[in-house]
Amino acid sequence: MSAGLKQLPGIALFAVLVGCVPFVTTSGVTLNFVMMALYATLIAQAWNILGGFGGQFSFGHALFFGTGAYIQAIAQLQGGINAWVALPLAVIGAALVGLFMGALTFRYGLKGSYFALVTLAFAEVFRILALSVDFTGGGVGLMVPLRESVANLQFSTRAGYLWVVLAMVVAALLVTWWLRNGRFGAYLQAVRDNEDAARAVGVNPFRVKLAAIGLSAAFMGAAGAFYVQVFQYIDAGIAYGPAVSIEALVAAIVGGMGTMWGPVLGAVVLHLLSDFTRNLFGELPGINMVIYGTVLVLIVIFVPRGIAGIGLSVRQLWKAKGDRND
Repeated sequence: MSAGLKQLPGIALFAVLVGCVPFVTTSGVTLNFVMMALYATLIAQAWNILGGFGGQFSFGHALFFGTGAYIQAIAQLQGGINAWVALPLAVIGAALVGLFMGALTFRYGLKGSYFALVTLAFAEVFRILALSVDFTGGGVGLMVPLRESVANLQFSTRAGYLWVVLAMVVAALLVTWWLRNGRFGAYLQAVRDNEDAARAVGVNPFRVKLAAIGLSAAFMGAAGAFYVQVFQYIDAGIAYGPAVSIEALVAAIVGGMGTMWGPVLGAVVLHLLSDFTRNLFGELPGINMVIYGTVLVLIVIFVPRGIAGIGLSVRQLWKAKGDRND
């Protein structure tokens, strides 16, 4: 079995173990924690496709999240479309927005801080638009009626939502596995490392980055649609505000950019920290953002590869120590 194929059983084992959690416990607290950790993993993996593998740092991934969320809500409320049918529409709509933004930014060679600021600006423009038009509910937002049934993608317990988001996360893990082992992933990482060198060997950076942002936006749109189904509400601040973008990039960076399991580790660690600080400092609003920022700074300084890269860093230090002793 090749090195790449050896990673697939790990994904399967992850899916089985997490999928069995509702059979082990019926605790609403535990199931909600696992569900939200999986949701955080999904948005981190979405960011990781573009930021980790593609090297295109985005500060405005809420743009795709909000688009998917609004399409999911509007399709049901104003189009009378079933939630299961609306879900792929939300994914496709978010992907199209990603392709549109990518075509504008990558065509003119924007990257680094310029690209990051443009993504932030796009998210802010969409937030203002969502506040200004009627079909998004304006400042009031949209509320999806509660009609609990599997047919409506609404469940009476967190177990159903956990399995839905787990399926999305497994799909994202399979995509990142493909990026690590497939030809397109090699192209994307070559563009990340050196666009000029990649172009010299026949890689088209524009097309590669455009495909990456489309994939990234699609998973972010799926997360937005999932959010709407769980909480039955969306407004412009939630959809296009900075909180989602920050959570996505911080979880990916803390866990390990450009890795398959890094976003999973980062999402779990940050949610553990979030719950701990909420219980300890619940009367201090915004303390979780302070903790996020502190953890991010410490990770960047002391563990630049993220949690997933700790093992690699230790092995390299041990090898360097052995070489010096020789």
